[in-house]
Amino acid sequence: MKLFGKAALVTGAARRLGRAIALALAEEGCDVAIAFRTSADEAQETARRIRGLGRRAMLLEADLADPQAAAALPGRVAAKFGGLNIVVNNASVFEAAPLAKLDAATMQRTFAVNVAAPVLIARAAAEHLKAAGDGRIVNITDISSERPWTGYLAYCASKAALESATRSLAKELAPHILVNAVAPGIVNLPEGIDDAARDAIVERIPVRRVGSPEEVAAAVMYFVRDARYTSGMILRVDGGRCIAW
Repeated sequence: MKLFGKAALVTGAARRLGRAIALALAEEGCDVAIAFRTSADEAQETARRIRGLGRRAMLLEADLADPQAAAALPGRVAAKFGGLNIVVNNASVFEAAPLAKLDAATMQRTFAVNVAAPVLIARAAAEHLKAAGDGRIVNITDISSERPWTGYLAYCASKAALESATRSLAKELAPHILVNAVAPGIVNLPEGIDDAARDAIVERIPVRRVGSPEEVAAAVMYFVRDARYTSGMILRVDGGRCIAW
């Protein structure tokens, strides 16, 4: 669909991958609501850049572990922009926790933000997306949903659950709303990583390089702009890493 004049909500849009997605939407003509929890300065910078592209930006501070705060976001966006066409559920909790130290609080918060919030946002957004006539929801998952990492059980399990929820939402919201997911591989390496560690990671990626936030954003744009007959799909953007384990 043509995106000029459409309204989009992107969670976790203050920085990194979320910012790249928000800017890609703005470049196509969308007004963008930036949902964030603590990164206020970064959110302001994302908003400044969106406005620099001639589009409207809206800042939404919310803790997505709070189900009421999550569910309220679509209505706030629709009230500000006069409707809602696109939702990108990007925000997530990513905490290392070896099994021996994994506690209930970590599990609960991770699943609240990574699974429950996207579902509650989708449910609340459904009436607005249906009214728009061409609603799109894209969830950001992870290749670790299929190939989990040691020490990140809560995160990996939550992303697997989000992929399942994506398929369920696609069925529940059909035929008026298309729901898909993008599963990135290695996009941002940890700061301060040494050359040997970087080389070891790159060696396991068939295309022999790390991806970029913009490449993941391009996959999101396919689902919101180009896809018309695709729903319930998970697109892996990982340089082939999922076949190289």
